[in-house]
Amino acid sequence: MDRIVKRGYAPDDETEFGVAAVPRLRRAAQNLYYLLNQGYPVKGASVFVGNHYQLSERQRTALVRAVSSQQNIENRGDKELSDLPEGGVVHIDGFNTIITLEVALSGSLLLKCMDNTVRDLAALRGTYRPIDKTSQAIMMIGRELEKGGIGKAVFYLDSPVSNSGRLKEQIGTLLGNFPFELQLEVFHNVDVTLESLENVITSDAIILDKCRSWFNLNRRIIAEEPGDYPFVDFTTGVV
Repeated sequence: MDRIVKRGYAPDDETEFGVAAVPRLRRAAQNLYYLLNQGYPVKGASVFVGNHYQLSERQRTALVRAVSSQQNIENRGDKELSDLPEGGVVHIDGFNTIITLEVALSGSLLLKCMDNTVRDLAALRGTYRPIDKTSQAIMMIGRELEKGGIGKAVFYLDSPVSNSGRLKEQIGTLLGNFPFELQLEVFHNVDVTLESLENVITSDAIILDKCRSWFNLNRRIIAEEPGDYPFVDFTTGVV
C-alpha cells in the first residue's frame, strides 16, 4: 500500500492562512492588485506589500499566485471557454493540472485566485513523485473529460521534471479505456508549446495570457467532486 502523502501541506498554514490571518491577507492582496493596475512589476510590488504587512515567504507566494491586474483578469476571462469542446481536442498541462488535484485530495491549502482559477502552494521545483492521490486525480480528470464529450486529450509533461515518464505510463494505464483518444507527450518547453494553442487546460498565468483559449478544468472538478477543500478566497473585492 502506498504511503499516505499530503501534497502541498505545510504545518504553519493553519496559522498563516487561518481565520485570523485572512483579513490581513486580503488587504495585502488589494494593495498588490492596485499596484499592478498602476503598472508596477509584480516582483517589486509584492516585495513592497509583503514587507508592509510583514508576510511570511509562503504568504507572499500566495499573493503572487492569486493576484492579477484587471487587464490580465479581463484578457483571461475573454479567452475562457464555458464548456469543454465537444468532439474537439484539449491540450492539458499535465503536472500543473494533476498536482493541484493532488493538493485538493490531500486537504492542503488551495487558492481561489482573482482570475477565477484554483492554484496551490506545492513547491516541487522540478522534482515530482506520484503519491497515493495521483491515480484518483487522474481519474477525476478522465471523468470530467468524458462528461464533456471531448474527442481527444493530449497531455504534455515536462521531461526535465523527475518521474515524468512514470507519470506518463500511469496516465496511459488509467485513461486508456476512456471513450476519447489519448496522446501523451513528454518533452522540454511544454509551456512554449501550450502558449500557441487553443483549448488549453492549465492554471499557469503565463500560458493563460498567451494561449488562444482555455478551459478552467480544475475549478470545475473541485466544484463538482465531493470533498471539504480548504480555500483562501482572493476573489472578494475584485472589480
